[in-house]
Amino acid sequence: MSQHCPSNVPPGPIPIPSARPLCLFSAGWPQPQIWKPSPAVLHLVATSICTLSIHVLTSVQPHPFLFCPCQDLKAEQLLGELQNSSRERRREALRHLVLLASDMTFAQEVISRDGLQRLGTIIEDGDDLGEMLALGLRAFLEFMEHGVVSWETLGIPFVRKVVSYVNMNLMDASVPPLALGLLESVTLSSPAMGQLVKSEVPLDRLLVHLQVMNQQLQTKAMALLTALLQGASPAERKQMLDYLWQRNLRQFIYKNIIHSAVPLGDEMAHHLYVLQALTLGLLEPRMRTPLDPYSQEQREQLQALRQAAFESEGESLGTGLSADRRRSLCAREFRKLGFSNSNPAQDLERVPPGLLALDNMLYFSRHAPSAYSRFVLENSSREDKHECPFARSSIQLTVLLCELLHVGEPCSETAQDFFPMFFSQDQSFHELFCVSIQLLNKTWKEMRATQEDFDKVMQVVREQLARTLALKPTSLELFRTKVNTLTYGEVLRLRQTERLHQEGTLAPPILELREKLKPELLGLIRQQRLLRLCEGTLFRKISSRRRQDKLWFCCLSPNHKVLQYGDVEEGANPPAPESLPEQVAVADIRALLTGKDCPHIREKGSGKQNKDLCELAFSISYDHGEEEAYLNFIAPSKRDFYLWTDGLCALLGSPMGSEQTRLDLEQLLTMETKLRLLELENIPIPEQPPPVPPPPTNFNFCYDCSITEP
Repeated sequence: MSQHCPSNVPPGPIPIPSARPLCLFSAGWPQPQIWKPSPAVLHLVATSICTLSIHVLTSVQPHPFLFCPCQDLKAEQLLGELQNSSRERRREALRHLVLLASDMTFAQEVISRDGLQRLGTIIEDGDDLGEMLALGLRAFLEFMEHGVVSWETLGIPFVRKVVSYVNMNLMDASVPPLALGLLESVTLSSPAMGQLVKSEVPLDRLLVHLQVMNQQLQTKAMALLTALLQGASPAERKQMLDYLWQRNLRQFIYKNIIHSAVPLGDEMAHHLYVLQALTLGLLEPRMRTPLDPYSQEQREQLQALRQAAFESEGESLGTGLSADRRRSLCAREFRKLGFSNSNPAQDLERVPPGLLALDNMLYFSRHAPSAYSRFVLENSSREDKHECPFARSSIQLTVLLCELLHVGEPCSETAQDFFPMFFSQDQSFHELFCVSIQLLNKTWKEMRATQEDFDKVMQVVREQLARTLALKPTSLELFRTKVNTLTYGEVLRLRQTERLHQEGTLAPPILELREKLKPELLGLIRQQRLLRLCEGTLFRKISSRRRQDKLWFCCLSPNHKVLQYGDVEEGANPPAPESLPEQVAVADIRALLTGKDCPHIREKGSGKQNKDLCELAFSISYDHGEEEAYLNFIAPSKRDFYLWTDGLCALLGSPMGSEQTRLDLEQLLTMETKLRLLELENIPIPEQPPPVPPPPTNFNFCYDCSITEP
């Protein structure tokens, strides 16, 4: 057979590799008969089969260029139809080219037959600015996506013609997105063509396309915009971004794209990420440039930073002083400002952050002057070694923000991780610094940090910022609210929870095991509390003069039925239980009272000393004849208070709810769980139990031992 399926039966015999014998069976024949057909018969059979196949394919697919399964003939016939004078036949051929263009083999056949040139002619002629042009652009894009032909081979007239479709107002809405997509690929692949597109497509025209409420058109316009920005030099990029920001592109993106009712697509999210990265990349030159001590402008900026914090003091002390005295005064004020050196230029020689840290400090002092003055004066006047250095913190915080926001790093080709709040207002980086430096001061106070704890504070601040940025707040105010609720204590709690998750402690099977272990371990804690009551404790009596000048001893009898107590001389050993004169039967105890509910606390009033004793006070009310009496205690320590109140609750059959019981139970549960799981180390524990298989259809699978095998 020929390699390609013919469109009709070829003349001449069809070559047959071999003529195999055929076995014919018939009811009238007693045995199989062997029949060897002649070559003429085989040729007739093959011809009939081929003719029948062509007839079937033609009846199913009426178009003559679709029935053949061979890629080269399909490509040849479709490209031939593009030369047809009938507009409908050409449109039909373009539709099928678009459908088949994703096939790599078919695309190679089309390209090898100059199919791209024929499509390019249709695009350049532009006879039909409607569906024909859209189909031609779509087919051209599909074939170019295979990478067989480089985008750099496209001619300048062709690119300019496509640019004209972007710049003109077309009736067919499907043409501009296709033209924008083609220009994006050209710009990213060829720097020379990218410059041509940049010069031919005005930024205002892209802004017009972005403002059309068509998500596909907006996405393609944003794609071409980011491609042009990526291909521009740093100076051109800054000029382009400044112009776009002046034309309110940021506000439009924030209101009509990010907060659109239509969900944000992955492609648009990627282009917003690229736009954010390129915008933040404008900060890289300042981040890489150290402070020049010989620059008059930078020296004036440092002096403005100092004067904003110590203006009144500097004016009062600096008048009438010599030059050396003024320099000494400035050096002292720079030290108060938080610089590590008397010459602040030495602190800002580090890159990164370089001059970017100075920009942040100046922005904070000018746009939040009250917060800046409060920060500096509050910390510079402290003498307890807990002051937070503003300049040192600002320098390190700028480095931290550059790392979290990937300033100066190349754009990823697939990332979609943009922050909506960066499109909510101008100067987003500096505004974020203003929020972060106040957060640092707040965290510093919560940690009661000193200069030695500086690195620890920065680690906590990094975690606070990273966790809040991961929530993708939509505005800076929302970011401020969320990050301020993430206190130092909350960070510690989250760390503990994550550690437990990593250890598998919070997995459902582990939680179920812990619940099963709780009753046994609570019984162990109850036993320990009762043993502690049996050992007894020395308590101090509170006289009317509030002097703790007398001691008394109380303990629980070994049979847990009687509380025995009595006075003890100071310095004497605890007495034997049987020598104690007073006792209270456990059966007579009515209730346990703590804190302000105790009668001996209510009688003492609300002095400061009594507030301290209130946390250690507890009483038991019991039946004394026909009256209610009280036995009052002041525990020597908080731990003794927990042990005694837990023990008395255990005697009365009440739950032990103290903090000490919770800690002891958690410690015992952790230890017991680890012991139970010791043999399962490095074995993953599933979240759900394995499914129970269905029961068998019968249970006749027992082995009869009475049957002996032969």
